[in-house]
Amino acid sequence: MSTVHAALKDLGIQAVNSGGSTGKHWRSDHATGSLIQSVNPATGEPIAAVRSCSAADYEHIATQARDVFATWRMVPAPKRGELVRLIGHALRSKKDQLGTLVSLEVGKIKAEGDGEVQEMIDMADFAVGQSRMLYGATMQSERPSHRMSEQWHPLGPVGVITAFNFPVAVWAWNAFLAAIAGDPVIWKPSPKAPLCAIATQQICNQVMEQQGYSGIFSLFITDQAPLAETMVRDPRLPLISFTGSVPVGRHVASIVGQRLGRTLLELSGNNAVIVDHSADIDLAVRAIVFGAVGTAGQRCTTTRRLLVHESCADTLLDRLVNAYKQVRIGNPLDSDVLLGPLIDHVAVEAYRAAIDEIKKEGGEILYGGRVLTRPGYFVEPTIVRAQPHWPLLQRETFAPILYAMTFRTLDEAIAIQNGVPQGLSSAMFTNNLLHSERFLSASGSDCGIANINLGTSGAEIGGAFGGEKETGGGREAGSDAWKAYMRRQTNTVNWGTDLPLAQGIKFG
Repeated sequence: MSTVHAALKDLGIQAVNSGGSTGKHWRSDHATGSLIQSVNPATGEPIAAVRSCSAADYEHIATQARDVFATWRMVPAPKRGELVRLIGHALRSKKDQLGTLVSLEVGKIKAEGDGEVQEMIDMADFAVGQSRMLYGATMQSERPSHRMSEQWHPLGPVGVITAFNFPVAVWAWNAFLAAIAGDPVIWKPSPKAPLCAIATQQICNQVMEQQGYSGIFSLFITDQAPLAETMVRDPRLPLISFTGSVPVGRHVASIVGQRLGRTLLELSGNNAVIVDHSADIDLAVRAIVFGAVGTAGQRCTTTRRLLVHESCADTLLDRLVNAYKQVRIGNPLDSDVLLGPLIDHVAVEAYRAAIDEIKKEGGEILYGGRVLTRPGYFVEPTIVRAQPHWPLLQRETFAPILYAMTFRTLDEAIAIQNGVPQGLSSAMFTNNLLHSERFLSASGSDCGIANINLGTSGAEIGGAFGGEKETGGGREAGSDAWKAYMRRQTNTVNWGTDLPLAQGIKFG
C-alpha cells in the first residue's frame, strides 16, 4: 500500500468524501457539489477528491451550530475542557499519520508536519487548563452597599477560516479556545488542504460521539467564493476568525463590520531579522536559515528581510550562502530533506515574478533564483542583496526568498524594519543589552512579536500570536486570547436598602 493510501486509511478517509460534517454524519448535495482535487505538491499528482458543500449543506451546519450553542454554553467550562482533552489525546494517537498527511498535502517536511500536529496537542493541553481559568474581576463601587464585578459568557457559534500553510494548527488555536469558552465552531479550511481538515474532523467526530455530543466542531468545505462569503455574512456567527492575505482580510473585515460582528484577523507578514555587530553569528545563521527556508518560505512568520550591520555583513552572508548550498530539496517525507515544494503552480509563478523584479531592480542574487525542472513545484532557496526602497520589499513574497540589506546604526535598522505595511514578527540578534532593550521598547519594533536571539518563526502557543498594521491586529492561541471568543458582562449588585445613584446624582 502506498504512503498516501496508508495515511488516508489510518485516518479513516475514503478516496472520495463529503465536504461537510456536523458531528455524526457527513453531508453533501451530490447532485450539485463539485469535486475538489487534493494535489500532492511534491509530485503535482492528485491524492484524492473531496465533494464540496452546497448552500443547503451550509444552512444545515449553521442552523445546527446555533441550536447546539443553546445547550453547550450551559455545560460547565471544565466539562467543556474535558472534551478538548480527549480530542488532544486522540490527536496524540494519530500524530504520525496526521503529520504525514500534512506533508503529503501541503509539502511540509515530515518534521514540520509532525510539529504542526504537536502544536494542536499542545493547544489542547493549554485550553484544558484555561477552561478552569476564565476569570472575571471585582471592582470597588463608589456607592455604599454595592458590589461590582465582571464575568465572561460564551459568545456564540464561531466561523474559522484557515489557510493552506498551517492546515490544522491554526484551526486548533481557535477551535479549542472557542470550545472551552462555550462556542461551537464551523471550520472552512483552504480548498488546497481539504484532506487534513477531513482527517481532523473525523477525530473530532469520534470523540464527540463517544462523549454524547454533536455539532461542537463542524466542517464546511468549499472552493466557491460566493458560498464562503455566505458564512462571512451570516449574522448567526458573531465572530469570524480569518487567516490569509491582506486583500481578502480587508474584504472579510468590511463584510463582518457592516453587520457589527467581530473579526479576528491574522494576515500577511514581512518579517525582518536585525543582526548587530555584537551578535553570535553561529546562532544567527541557524535561526535565519530555518526562518527563511522552513515551509518553503510559506509561513506568515517567514524571515523575509535580513538587516545586518555593515561590519559583519560579508561574514554573515558568506555563512548563509554556504548553509544554503547544503539544503537538500526534495520529497518532504525523506528524513534528510530540509526544503519541500511550494503549494502549486501559482506560487511558482509568483516566485518567478519576484526573481524577475529583483533582476530589474539590479539586485545581486547571491544564491538560488531558479525554478527547478522536476515533477512538483520546487524552487531554489534564494538570497538577494536588496535595497530598502524597492517596492518589492513592501509586499509579502510567499516563497523562500531572503532580502539582505546592511545598516550603520540601530536607529536606521529599526526604521527599515518598521518601514513596511505589515507588522507580524521581528527579531534581533545581539549581545548588547542596550540594543535589545531598545528593540523591545515602545520606540523599537512595531510588530506583534519581537524576539531577541531567536528567529521570527516557531512561536510557542503560550503567548498571544498575531500582529499589527496590515497583519490585522488579531491575537490567537495563548495569553488572554480566550477573551476574543467570549462576551464581557459588568455586574452591579445593590445589597442595601437605599438606591444611591452614581456620580452623586440626586433625582426626585
